[in-house]
Amino acid sequence: MSQLTPARRALAITALALGGFAIGSTEFVAMGLLPNIAAALLPTQYSADPDAGIAHAGWLVSAYALGVVVGAPTIAAMSARFPRKGLLMVLLVGFVVATVASAVLPSFGLVLVARFVAGLPHGAYFGIASIVAGDIMGPGKRGKGIAMVLLGLSVANVVGVPAITWIGQTSGWRVAYGVVAVLFAATFLAVSAFVPRSARDESASIRRELSAFRVPQVWLVMGLGAVGFGGFFAVYSYISPLVTNVTGLPEAAVPLVLVVVGLGMVVGGVLGGHLADRSVKRTIYVGMFALIASLLFMVLTAQWTVGVFVGAFLLGATSSAIPPAVQSRLMDMAGDARTIAAALNHSAFNIGNSLGAALGGAVIAAGFGFVAPGWLGIGLALLGVGMTAISYGVERRTNRRAAAAAERTSTGPIEAPVPVG
Repeated sequence: MSQLTPARRALAITALALGGFAIGSTEFVAMGLLPNIAAALLPTQYSADPDAGIAHAGWLVSAYALGVVVGAPTIAAMSARFPRKGLLMVLLVGFVVATVASAVLPSFGLVLVARFVAGLPHGAYFGIASIVAGDIMGPGKRGKGIAMVLLGLSVANVVGVPAITWIGQTSGWRVAYGVVAVLFAATFLAVSAFVPRSARDESASIRRELSAFRVPQVWLVMGLGAVGFGGFFAVYSYISPLVTNVTGLPEAAVPLVLVVVGLGMVVGGVLGGHLADRSVKRTIYVGMFALIASLLFMVLTAQWTVGVFVGAFLLGATSSAIPPAVQSRLMDMAGDARTIAAALNHSAFNIGNSLGAALGGAVIAAGFGFVAPGWLGIGLALLGVGMTAISYGVERRTNRRAAAAAERTSTGPIEAPVPVG
């Protein structure tokens, strides 16, 4: 793709990032509308116990995340030999259909199924789009290419999620999902027009892609993403009731807090892409400790208006600085199976999404209040740091053994001199 002009390269990257914008909108908009959805689809429970109704509605967040977990490796493995541009367009059609279904289905159970289906193409889209973006950007700029695709998701939290949350609050949550469906349709047209075609990978196969699961490091890095980011989603999934019930702000303030989270994500995503190209290891470690610090800040200051806004920015920035580095490490550890590795990054984060939303809902339903998910998040993020340490510890031991084996092979046994006469 080196023959692309700078203008065509920018348009292609923008089209791929628009998909990230639409995905960010569909993934996160429910978090600002949980009270509205609970009131509409679970009216009896919500009337009797609003906290329990909101926690129950949080299953929609978990269902979408589980769809990502299931769909990312499955679609990536089965479609490894497909032309990447065509596959992206098929995935976008799937998003349109499932999002429209989310907007029109009449019951909580059916909407729950629709959200699961809507999550299926998520990881595969980001994985394939990240590979395409890396190829477009060129050698030595893979982290920046990944970050640019993920930047669409971050910008969604600045513009898309707050705007669509406001639309949902004023016109109904079903209208909000209708708007998201239009965004996916626009992305389909942009990808069709601007993303260049690429040759099929004839050597790709399901067997080769699935070989990534035989690499222990792939599981360790996925564990880092799943457990560590469960901490972020434990708080972010219930940001709406935190703002209204703990900080005491009106419902109209929720979109403003979401804007601040999104601004942090934009800053963190751009910074994370640059840092990942310099040092993946340092980016992960510094990012995880910064995420823990931001969670602690949010927990301690959420009762104050300034605290919740500053904490929201820090939470967004630290959470989005790490994914480019985690995705780069997964792709490095998986060897030739880079398609599934790129998708697995999003499986891992959405395991964290589902885990955080479910556990956060559980502590709320148990009566611990809307600050409790923050303490839970700190614990999960600390576990993520532990997974990071284990991953790099295993790598060091493996490299030492490989170096020792290579030294023995190159040196060889010392032969005794042959006697003369």
